[in-house]
Amino acid sequence: MMMKKMGAWMLLALLTLVGDWCGRCYGCLEEERIGLLEIKPLIDPNSIYMRDWVEYSSNCCEWPRIECDNTTRRVIRLSLFEARDQSLGWVLNASLFLPFKELQSLDLGYNGLVGCSENQGFEVLSSKLRKLEVLDLSLNRFNNDKGILSCFNGLSALKSLDLSANQLTGSGLKVLSSRLKRLENLDLSGNQCNDSIFSSITGFSSIKSLDLSFNEVTGSGLKVLSSRLKRLENLDLSDNQCNDSIFSSLSGFSSLKSLDLSYNEVTGSGLKVLSSRLKRLENLDLSYNQCNDSIFSSLTGFSSLKYLNLSRNQLTGSSTGINSFQVLASGLRNLEELHLSDNKFNDSILSSLSGFSTLKSLHLSNNKFTGTIGLKGLRNLEELYLGFNKFNNSILSSLSGFSTLKSLDLSGNMFTGSTGLYGLRNLETLNLEYTDFKESILIESLGALPSLKTLYASYSKFKHFGKGLSNSSSLEEVFLYYSYLPASFLRNIGHLSTLKVLSLAGVDFSSTLPAEGWCELKNLEHLFLSRNNLKGVLPPCLGNLSSLRSLDLSDNQLEGNIALSHLSHLPQLEYLSVSYNHFQVPKSFGSFMNLSNLKFFACDNNELIPAPSFQPLVPKFQLLFFSASNCTSKPHEAGFPNFLQSQYDLVVVDLSHNKFVGEPFPSWLFENNTKLNRLYLRDTSFIGPLQLPQHPTPNLQTVDMSGNSIHGQIARNICSIFPRLKNFMMANNSLTGCIPPCFGNMSSLGYLDLSNNHMSCELLEHNFPTVGSSLWFLKLSNNNFKGRLPLSVFNMTGLLYLFLDGNKLAGQVSDTFSLASSFLWFDISNNILSGMLPRGIGNSSLNSLQGIDLSRNHFEGTIPIEYFNSSGLEFLDLSENNLSGSLPLGFNALDLRYVHLYGNRLSGPLPFDFYNLSSLATLDLGDNNLTGPIPNWIDTLSELSIFVLKSNQFNGKLPHQLCKLRKLSILDLSENNFSGLLPSCLRNLNFTASDEKTLDAPRTGSDYGSGEEIFASIGGRGFSLYDNILWAEISVKISVELTAKKNFYTYEGDILRYMSVMDLSCNRFNGEIPTEWGNLSGIYSLNLSQNNLTGLIPSSFFNLKQIESLDLSHNNLNGRIPAQLVELTFLEVFNVSYNNLSGRTPEMKNQFATFDESSYKGNPLLCGPPLQNSCDKTESPSARVPNDFNGDGGFIDMDSFYASFGVCYIIVVLTIAAVLCINPHWRRRWFYFIEECIDTCCCFLAINFPKLSRFRR
Repeated sequence: MMMKKMGAWMLLALLTLVGDWCGRCYGCLEEERIGLLEIKPLIDPNSIYMRDWVEYSSNCCEWPRIECDNTTRRVIRLSLFEARDQSLGWVLNASLFLPFKELQSLDLGYNGLVGCSENQGFEVLSSKLRKLEVLDLSLNRFNNDKGILSCFNGLSALKSLDLSANQLTGSGLKVLSSRLKRLENLDLSGNQCNDSIFSSITGFSSIKSLDLSFNEVTGSGLKVLSSRLKRLENLDLSDNQCNDSIFSSLSGFSSLKSLDLSYNEVTGSGLKVLSSRLKRLENLDLSYNQCNDSIFSSLTGFSSLKYLNLSRNQLTGSSTGINSFQVLASGLRNLEELHLSDNKFNDSILSSLSGFSTLKSLHLSNNKFTGTIGLKGLRNLEELYLGFNKFNNSILSSLSGFSTLKSLDLSGNMFTGSTGLYGLRNLETLNLEYTDFKESILIESLGALPSLKTLYASYSKFKHFGKGLSNSSSLEEVFLYYSYLPASFLRNIGHLSTLKVLSLAGVDFSSTLPAEGWCELKNLEHLFLSRNNLKGVLPPCLGNLSSLRSLDLSDNQLEGNIALSHLSHLPQLEYLSVSYNHFQVPKSFGSFMNLSNLKFFACDNNELIPAPSFQPLVPKFQLLFFSASNCTSKPHEAGFPNFLQSQYDLVVVDLSHNKFVGEPFPSWLFENNTKLNRLYLRDTSFIGPLQLPQHPTPNLQTVDMSGNSIHGQIARNICSIFPRLKNFMMANNSLTGCIPPCFGNMSSLGYLDLSNNHMSCELLEHNFPTVGSSLWFLKLSNNNFKGRLPLSVFNMTGLLYLFLDGNKLAGQVSDTFSLASSFLWFDISNNILSGMLPRGIGNSSLNSLQGIDLSRNHFEGTIPIEYFNSSGLEFLDLSENNLSGSLPLGFNALDLRYVHLYGNRLSGPLPFDFYNLSSLATLDLGDNNLTGPIPNWIDTLSELSIFVLKSNQFNGKLPHQLCKLRKLSILDLSENNFSGLLPSCLRNLNFTASDEKTLDAPRTGSDYGSGEEIFASIGGRGFSLYDNILWAEISVKISVELTAKKNFYTYEGDILRYMSVMDLSCNRFNGEIPTEWGNLSGIYSLNLSQNNLTGLIPSSFFNLKQIESLDLSHNNLNGRIPAQLVELTFLEVFNVSYNNLSGRTPEMKNQFATFDESSYKGNPLLCGPPLQNSCDKTESPSARVPNDFNGDGGFIDMDSFYASFGVCYIIVVLTIAAVLCINPHWRRRWFYFIEECIDTCCCFLAINFPKLSRFRR
């Protein structure tokens, strides 16, 4: 009998093994394999997880993201999380999952799902997916509750439903509650639910876990659930708007085991009543609330608690609180994890902690502890966090008794002296970050910790490191980035033979790499030495690190030919970054041909050199990532790195900012690399047309070839060749033709930049994506596009940036024209648009709009007040139009920083409403017809850096409030009618460089892709790969027109940051130039010409060390020119002509040797070179020639005037005489006229002379 039973068991075991073997041997069912291949085109095939989903592989059970039952070979778990670009949107067709009849778990999270196909929801599969228990639809874009939630009606077996991070209110859940009777886990976190959600979920009687965090719940109405959800064990209401009234509503949930109320407005009042009701509660989170010490007495009744989090409250540990805390310790006998971080506890509470004898994890970081920690009662403690307190050496000795401790955090404290850390024989992880060890032996004592595997000591300071660690036989990971280490560190670390990860980024060794010590770490797998100012060549001993998988040497000053280094001796190397050094890198990369595991290679900002004649033809590696940007500073003789022709797995290629002059565009990159996702060839001097591959490249998402010499038209079939194109940048080329019409139907396209080309056609509506597209950046600037504005573009709800400037768009813009509410920047400047300014652009509902540029068009009429009432607007440029009328009144645009209205026909005074623009940095009102004085409230514009009022009709004296604008660096008041004395207080202005003069564009980006996914196989601790972010290149420059160095210039962009100018020319200022102005040491240009200034040139101008242009011409200045001015070594323009100066001209040296006679002419008493007047004869330095032409006439050359007047007088007299001699008729008429005049005069005298005589008597 026994033998029969044994035989039966053996047969059963054999059948089980055979079944398991058969399942593994034959793989999944053909029906399901085909079904998966039908799903693949709808998701992102570029993902590393989709790479093995290929037709020629029959066993789909071995594919990533899929799990099969070992016996039935049916797919039971399918994960498509983030398998599709969420910006594309996805309407779910549940029939795709029809083949998977045994499916138990389906993850569709983060895919941009917006709804279900009509009649194609999961309800149609109710008879098929009978075993589906887990459905994850988190991080999608569901917003129609009833329409979406009805899709899940047929999933009667569902136990877990995740709808987190959507846009649901929960109103449609009531329909589902009668269908999903088995549902146990429901996640609605991160939606838009309010208290009405509670009545919608009362029907889910089987619910055990409910997550409503990150919503708008207050807890009102929660009580109704307590009688219905009898099985509820886990409730998460964190990040809501709950207060203490929530506690009374929770009393009915007697089965509750976990309650999270963190990030609410709870004080703890009323919590005590729950202790008698929630007897099974094990986890309670009240962190980030407003609880005080009274909370301790309210918690004593929760005897089942294992986890308690009170971090970030208002706990102090007062005398009353200590007693309550001791009672709490006696009540919570099962507590295993206690969080008290980020409060205001001090040492008085430490003794009470010993009562929590069952604790395994204790968090006390960021409090006010200073002394020892008497926790002898905590015999089970495994994790202790004491960071950022005020502990000193005394804490170290008190820790020696914690033999069970596995993880310890002492970061941000102060340790000195000879006390070390001993006795922690089970400690595996130690955090000592942000600590100064210069006077401590703490680091040296770590060798006595036999189990220590991971050490964090970044952002710290060391005097010695490594000697005491020589006994460590377990240390595997050391993180010391951005710490201060001794120069000998790398020499002394060789004894840590067990190290696998060493992070030393940002330590700043400022030395060469030693040939000993660190090279002995033969087990090292990941080494990070970036940003260390390392110099010299790589030592040969580097080749000893045979286990190395990741090596980062970027951002140093290393040099030498990398082909001669021993990097080629690292057979396990997968990741290599040598970017931002001075290496010479052969373009063949022949020295790395045998590194078969190499996947990532970056050598940006080095020097590519020609390859040797002998080299292997085909490398053994197949790269995923290759970056060699900015490796040539001049036209490159090395040529294009042709080894790339043998690469077929490339996902990312970056060769931007190189000078491959004469090289044709490498179209074979597309042909060879079907997995290519991102291609950066910006500013590489490629020539020729843009040649597309013959076959589609379905994975390509980003192409950046801006700044080349690509010509011709963009192929019309580009959308079918690159069907998933997201970012297309072809700016600054020589493209012609029009925008491919297929772009209008390309839903994936998000970033399109075709600016600065020669494209020309009429912009039509169908050239642009539709309203539901993903396009967020569109730049067509500086082409030859014509026609009217394509109005459909302005209604695109996802568009953030639109640049149509510098084209030939014409026609009137409707006054009702408006923008979608999503716009951040709108630029249609420099076109031929006309009509009134559309009020809709400045609509107050456009809260996100930050920039409007309508300059250099033909708009007319007044400025609508809407342009000054748009909240959030920072940049407004309406310059160089035909706008008229006064400036708007009654506005309140508090965020405005840059206002450009120059070159219009605006009139009237500066309105008082500008008083409220305290953030204003640039105000340019030049070239208008504005009148009135500068108002006294001008000093309220405290951030003003550029102030231009030139060429208007302003008048009056300069108010002293102008002197309070301390950030002012460009002041142009020229060509007005200002009068009075020059304010001496202007000396208080800095007139120096300022960042306020350049515009910080809004930083909106699009992720190029996940580096973690591309290099998931490397996976080293401490390893991080930078992700490229595509920032919006809005190229908006603040521009100001100024007169400097005798010429008229337009300054823009970064150069404005360094400009400092004061121009008060062509006004009616009088009096002397203030001597105090010599304190304007940072000024670049000073122009006081064509005024009525008198007195001497201040000798203090010698202190204007940065000045390049000084113009004092056409005034009434007298006296000598200060000889000290010759020391102004930056002076390029000097003009004192047409004044009353006397004496000798300054010595012809330094910059004054470059000034000619024009700088001094019009001063008769000046002598010396470069003037013709000799100084040999004696002249009175005080002599003064009266200036008969004041004011605006002060600039007339009197000698020229007398000469021209005399010549004109003689010509007139001779002309009259000649006419009278030639024409007898006119001669008679002339004599008759003279005779008549004489008779008239005689009659006048005869009549009036007697009256005059009587008056005199």
